[in-house]
Amino acid sequence: MDFLKLATDRYSVRKFTDKPLEKELVEKILEAAKVAPTGCNYQPQRILVINSEEALTKLKECTRCHFDAPCAMLICYNKDECWTRPYDGTQSGVVDASIVTTHMMLQAAELGVGTTWVMHFNPFKMREAFEIAENVEPVALLVMGYPASDAEPNERHTLCRPEEEIIFYNKF
Repeated sequence: MDFLKLATDRYSVRKFTDKPLEKELVEKILEAAKVAPTGCNYQPQRILVINSEEALTKLKECTRCHFDAPCAMLICYNKDECWTRPYDGTQSGVVDASIVTTHMMLQAAELGVGTTWVMHFNPFKMREAFEIAENVEPVALLVMGYPASDAEPNERHTLCRPEEEIIFYNKF
């Protein structure tokens, strides 16, 4: 599939079958995370695979946006391992984790796995439920599975702002 078609056709799946993802598919999605670019290639990402019944039950206590997916991945970054911009001290961790999540999301789409990028989760509950260290910061939750036969994109999926509102050449 060509990239723009993949990016255009991919949508946030909010209705999944209960069929578990095969280990080989999970590993391919994780491989996409490993090859994603990060600041100075420091690779601060930390990914928690949530796919056991016990872990999925814990997840449901941390977010209402689990959509009963049979698998989820919590993408975090290690604050001690990020590149830091010398001018203002900004760390690359959130950007790194977002790039990693995007790679995973698009790899999943290519494999026929539906995903939804969730930011609406309680990070305090997530940290407690999954015993996440203080130096590891949760950024994104990627819920995933096989789309249900009646899954469909949100009505806003194809809406785009006019180009003149979002693209500028040489100055704002």
